[in-house]
Amino acid sequence: MTTTLIPILSAIAAAIVVLLLTPVTMWLAAKVGAVDVPSARRIHTRAIPRLGGVAIVLGFLLPAIWFLPADPAVRGLIAGGVLVAALGVVDDTMGLSPVVKLVGQVACASVPVAAGLTIDHITLPFVGAFDLGAAAYVLTIIWFVAIVNIINFTDGMDGLAAGVVGIGATTFAIIAASLGRADAAILAAALAGACLAFLRFNFNPARTFMGDGGSMFLGFMLAGIAITGVMKSAATVAIVLPLIVLAIPILDTSFVIMKRLKHGLPVYGADKSHFHHRFLAIGWSQRRTVLSIYAWAALMSLLALAMRFVPYTDGHGNWNAGWTAVLCAIAAVGLVGAVYLVYVLEILKWRSEPVVNIVRRHRARSGEQTAPRH
Repeated sequence: MTTTLIPILSAIAAAIVVLLLTPVTMWLAAKVGAVDVPSARRIHTRAIPRLGGVAIVLGFLLPAIWFLPADPAVRGLIAGGVLVAALGVVDDTMGLSPVVKLVGQVACASVPVAAGLTIDHITLPFVGAFDLGAAAYVLTIIWFVAIVNIINFTDGMDGLAAGVVGIGATTFAIIAASLGRADAAILAAALAGACLAFLRFNFNPARTFMGDGGSMFLGFMLAGIAITGVMKSAATVAIVLPLIVLAIPILDTSFVIMKRLKHGLPVYGADKSHFHHRFLAIGWSQRRTVLSIYAWAALMSLLALAMRFVPYTDGHGNWNAGWTAVLCAIAAVGLVGAVYLVYVLEILKWRSEPVVNIVRRHRARSGEQTAPRH
């Protein structure tokens, strides 16, 4: 019951709270001035409140705290998540420099690590498990900060971050439940319920944004859930599954960072080289873009689930030809989808906004102080 019914109840409870509280956060954002104003590098064309992440956090916390036992590591994860959300809310209302945000993220990541939540070992296919020793602490903090910023970068279009995280969290809930990781299954289900309910207000045309308070919280919790629900297991795909589930935002962020480094732009800056910006540049609508990325993310999640549940080996190193073929077919579909969306759409057809123009505009606006949405 713990690994099946309670996660479902957690998702429902989180969704109800988000549906009830999001309108309140919209009113509050208008009162305190936490409003996203249109600009040349933003997609939206009207002022939109950006404290929706507060509703996501509160929706998640109700079932997370109610159902979970007093596990120090889990408590540390939740506490760190609340702190990083508060950091994001401060940034949404007052504005913080990238350095201050990074230092704050490291401090927040140190909370669950100090409580015992670490990537203490890695299990690789054909290699086995090996301990990381003292490097586990540094590696875990880097993992938290990386995923926090990856999801933060993803939050650049109506419903994009909430939908992608909702799909990923649902996948983690299923995998964690199958591994007997009840705590992680509950956390992931609550996160999924909160995200999917938030789409009621955030899907195009959005009436509110989650802001950094929401996106950093989602990234933080996903990072922690991946550790406690999957990476700490002895499964041979323990290190692979989270990377597959989060492949789309990881690829997007990696692509953008490489572009910025190549053209001498600051990594923490903002431009229009994200996947969703490029899809708009070739004429796709926001809805078509977001739904296509949802489908891509769902396909990668399906591959992760297949790697977990398809019996391609008998547990003793002997491969089952039939099931292996099924797994390879799913992987091939995922690869084709990736090639289509990244290579064809990004490289061959995107001609309306050359990168050199982005660089020139960025340098021309180098005196601007306010950072836009990613």
